[in-house]
Amino acid sequence: MPSQPAGVPWPTHEWPESRPVDGVDEDRLTALLAEATGAARTDDLGDTRAVVVVHRGQLVAEAYGEGVDAGTTLPSWSMAKSILHAVVGILVGRGDLDPAEPAGFPEWSAPEDLRHEITLDHLLHMRSGLDWLEDYVDDEHSNVIEMLFGSGRPDVAAYAAAQPLGAPAGSRYYYSSGTSNLISAVTRRVVTGDATAYGAFLRSSLFDPLGMTTAIPKFDATGTWIASSYCFATARDFARFGLLYLRDGVWEDRPLLPRGWVDHARTPQADVDDEGWGYGAHWWMLPGRHDGLFFASGHQGQYLMVVPALDLVVVRSGVSVSTQRDAIVAFLTDVIACFAP
Repeated sequence: MPSQPAGVPWPTHEWPESRPVDGVDEDRLTALLAEATGAARTDDLGDTRAVVVVHRGQLVAEAYGEGVDAGTTLPSWSMAKSILHAVVGILVGRGDLDPAEPAGFPEWSAPEDLRHEITLDHLLHMRSGLDWLEDYVDDEHSNVIEMLFGSGRPDVAAYAAAQPLGAPAGSRYYYSSGTSNLISAVTRRVVTGDATAYGAFLRSSLFDPLGMTTAIPKFDATGTWIASSYCFATARDFARFGLLYLRDGVWEDRPLLPRGWVDHARTPQADVDDEGWGYGAHWWMLPGRHDGLFFASGHQGQYLMVVPALDLVVVRSGVSVSTQRDAIVAFLTDVIACFAP
């Protein structure tokens, strides 16, 4: 367990010597990680490929499944949406974006087209009102499958922008990967340039300051980051990103995100109950569990849990099915319970 002062991120390549960490049930934590990734693993969670735990700014535990180690890049799937929230925040902090302003897609510019009322903040809260089917099984009708793997693949934002309005902007919540790619297109418009320029911005403004040296965002043919789904990184680097939000957007005494931006992410919308989960702005909550906990979540059981009350970040990467969701959340809750307030 590396020794590092509380609140200070660990080095990228050099690891300090171990020392005991107060407030941790180490035996229970070790057993849980072994049950998830080691020889004692069960099939309840699916294939858990990596678990990384950061407590008080220290990497206190990590475990990996067969064929995976600390240097393996892993998929984010929809955890990328939460990374996108940070990118938007950086531009908001610089005065380059205003969440209250219309998203401004040319497809929506006609005076009679009410889609022009959709703001960036509507998109961040998944309240665009656009018709969409977020289904990962029904490939005949699913918009997300068509966007990522079908006709929408060359230009994911154009595919999402072409969807009709099903409800007034802001009037209803509906989780949509197309919405995130619309935000990414807005972000690209501000950054300007092709995928090379957008990627350079992501690296210089976010990944490099955090030491996320392994982060690999993926872009469509137009140069838009497919921020609904694609940012590969090691589990340790996903934990670094979680630590940024745990520290209220500050990294090594440098504010990367504007004041209040993390609160923007983690403030639950009062009318949202998404199969027992709450939703803020591109981040999730678990109402009634660990007051203040918020998390990023991705397809096949990717999780990045941020627990401010315990000064804790937990990352889980794997390949699981939707019916195993509750078992994975229970496992993560058990990991969190190993830490005393």
